[in-house]
Amino acid sequence: MNKLEVKRAGNAAEFSYDIIWEEGFEKLTEAIRSRKLAKGKICIISDSTVAELYLENLKEALQGLDTTITSFVFPAGEASKNLDTVKAAYSHLIEAHFERKDLLIALGGGVVGDLTGFTAATYLRGIDFIQVPTTLLAQVDSSVGGKTGVDFDSYKNMVGAFLQPRLVYMNMQTLHTLPDSQFASGMGEVLKTGLLQDAKFYGWTINHMDAIEERISPVLVKMVQKCCSIKAAIVEEDPKEHGVRALLNLGHTVGHAVEKLKNFELLHGQCVALGTIAAAYISFRRGMLTDEEFYEIRDMNVGFGLPITVDGLKSEDILQATKSDKKMEQGSIRFVLLDGIGHAVVSHEVTDAELLDGINCINGDLYDEN
Repeated sequence: MNKLEVKRAGNAAEFSYDIIWEEGFEKLTEAIRSRKLAKGKICIISDSTVAELYLENLKEALQGLDTTITSFVFPAGEASKNLDTVKAAYSHLIEAHFERKDLLIALGGGVVGDLTGFTAATYLRGIDFIQVPTTLLAQVDSSVGGKTGVDFDSYKNMVGAFLQPRLVYMNMQTLHTLPDSQFASGMGEVLKTGLLQDAKFYGWTINHMDAIEERISPVLVKMVQKCCSIKAAIVEEDPKEHGVRALLNLGHTVGHAVEKLKNFELLHGQCVALGTIAAAYISFRRGMLTDEEFYEIRDMNVGFGLPITVDGLKSEDILQATKSDKKMEQGSIRFVLLDGIGHAVVSHEVTDAELLDGINCINGDLYDEN
């Protein structure tokens, strides 16, 4: 098996689990059995889109475990990522008599993984779960690191908990069924990952644009593995975002605000890409990026099918929406800037004027004026 261990030992936040890359679901049974996770019943949690594609295949692959397998499927989309869906999942688990020794499997993208993880963290005060991410965004970001949560009204991920998965199993073949928009959304997180910590990887991603867009399997595997390696190292050092893990929020402050104001019509990675441009522009205006670096960051979005502007929103409304972000500390935004490509830094001193300047840079209604 092709795998990477994510591990932190010696304190209360101790954890250890593997990320595994395969070309099918067939070896998941072996992975679960070898880690002694198949102690009782299994519930596969998925959404309606992914379930139609992969649920039966996954159930068939798990038959060798000789255990009771149930499934809970909810309507696909960000609109289902809420406490009502979690409540329905609780009901399913209670009625099926799930106990603490049992196991949840998140089969799907970021919404499925976040919701399943939060359900696992809170059902019976904690039950094991594993991630089986089927989207590029989930594979390179949300399935790794133990952040779980749901939206509250229109506030993104406002209710959540930290719970590390016991295993992350990636069937790389699922990337070939992704719609182009979903694949591009994942690339928003890929580009962000290189920008925040690895200039060489960012350059590699740009140089392999054609192969990535053609979804050449060995190239995708290498790309996903590198993203996971970068994120795993950060999570191992700072599992609960008290320090360096905050860098992973590059692009998210403005991105989440746009996502909320557009009523989740734009995908998460698309909004992160827009937020990253805004952060890069602020960094450029501060002299932390050259003009060539800023325009490269912006224009690479186009090459990977990502937006560089958003229409139909007022810049002032986006600014106000950032005030509801989870990353506020004592009334100021913990904002991630770029001090060169591959080196992100956290600032608590980004002013409203600077933020509005960055937002104006991505406001399509003002674009001709820039």
